[in-house]
Amino acid sequence: MAGKTLAIVLAAGKGTRMRSKVPKVMHKVGGLPMIEHVLGAVRMAGASETVLVVAPDSDWAGTLAQAPRAFVQDPPLGTAHAVLAAREAFASAPDAVVVLFGDSPLITPASIERALARVRGGADIAVLAFRTDTPTGYGRVLMADGQVVAIREEADASDAERAVTLCNSGVMAIAGGAPLAALDEIGNANSKGEYYLTDLIAIGRAKGFAMVVAEASAEEVLGVNDRAQLAQAEAVFQDRARRAAMEHATLEAPHTVYFSHDTVLGEDVHVEPNVVFGPGVEVAAGVRIRAFSHLEGARVASGAVVGPFARLRPGADIGPKAHVGNFVEIKNAVLGAGAKANHLTYVGDADVGAGANLGAGTITCNYDGVHKHRTTIGQGAFIGSNSALVAPVRVGERAYVASGSVVTEDVPDEALAIGRGRQVNKPARSPSRRRDH
Repeated sequence: MAGKTLAIVLAAGKGTRMRSKVPKVMHKVGGLPMIEHVLGAVRMAGASETVLVVAPDSDWAGTLAQAPRAFVQDPPLGTAHAVLAAREAFASAPDAVVVLFGDSPLITPASIERALARVRGGADIAVLAFRTDTPTGYGRVLMADGQVVAIREEADASDAERAVTLCNSGVMAIAGGAPLAALDEIGNANSKGEYYLTDLIAIGRAKGFAMVVAEASAEEVLGVNDRAQLAQAEAVFQDRARRAAMEHATLEAPHTVYFSHDTVLGEDVHVEPNVVFGPGVEVAAGVRIRAFSHLEGARVASGAVVGPFARLRPGADIGPKAHVGNFVEIKNAVLGAGAKANHLTYVGDADVGAGANLGAGTITCNYDGVHKHRTTIGQGAFIGSNSALVAPVRVGERAYVASGSVVTEDVPDEALAIGRGRQVNKPARSPSRRRDH
């Protein structure tokens, strides 16, 4: 995008309707704070600089992945007042400024670009608007001869104006120079004594500014003010993610699959019903994720099968054509190519070699109450059912651990390890014992 573009993201609202100790913009959609969605869209739209406007004591701003410069609005006196709280950022002489809201996580880079393109094309102000058949409660954008002539709040609108379905999203692009300087002329002669960004339209009309509209969909400019709207935003996000996934992957029951903001699915991945992808999951081509599985912070290589009822926790690294079966949990562990853990198994803090087989009920005992320890299982090793491997321990390549063993010492390559109590049979004891009872 040509020229300098300053993005100002307003995030000073207290979010009292959320009834939460978590700042409103830090509530998550798709596993990512709402404010991070907005900042990501701005970056993708090519903003040269992005700043935040926050309330006092907004410690959360410094925790963001790419924390922008923050300006404090104190006290909160309206949207125009918030923009001017970032006045120091105007010193970079931007060619255009775009004002957005930190609680609108569904905004797309394309819509931001459209608004800025109108300003780049010669407009002084571009209002990002949307159309809806249910405009009640929104400010109406009034047009004449292709120009914006007013933004009318519903309480002040005539019956004819209330019938208008073009509504204000609150997002606005403003050209540098005179249009930006006109922010200083916004007054507070209203019932709340606040300075509203929408008043810039009346000032711009008096000055003869060219003021136009760029349109977005109603769903992407949804502002989140309470938990019901947060759920609505999540639903829109999930629908978008499902549609994007189905361009190259199969979802048997799309409405039952839940994605995170950074889920990556390769070509020909097949996802069965009721699967949840938490943050940080990468699934390579040709993988099958069976029903009722939960993945987070995991990598799955091509051709692997996961589930049903499997759980991959952070650090799980599943190799090519490996199998993770039902009621198996993998955490901070590498499962080598073709390795299998098909039933009722916990593999934590471990390295499992290629082609190894972990029988039903295998447990890597990785925690001693104070520290975590690692288990190494060599390629081609066979771990019999219901075995416990007490870390730190190594089972060698092609070694065999007998079923029911508790292994506390290293097992050499190709050795058989038996670590269990010896079976003792008492002849003719069973019938007499039953008679005694």
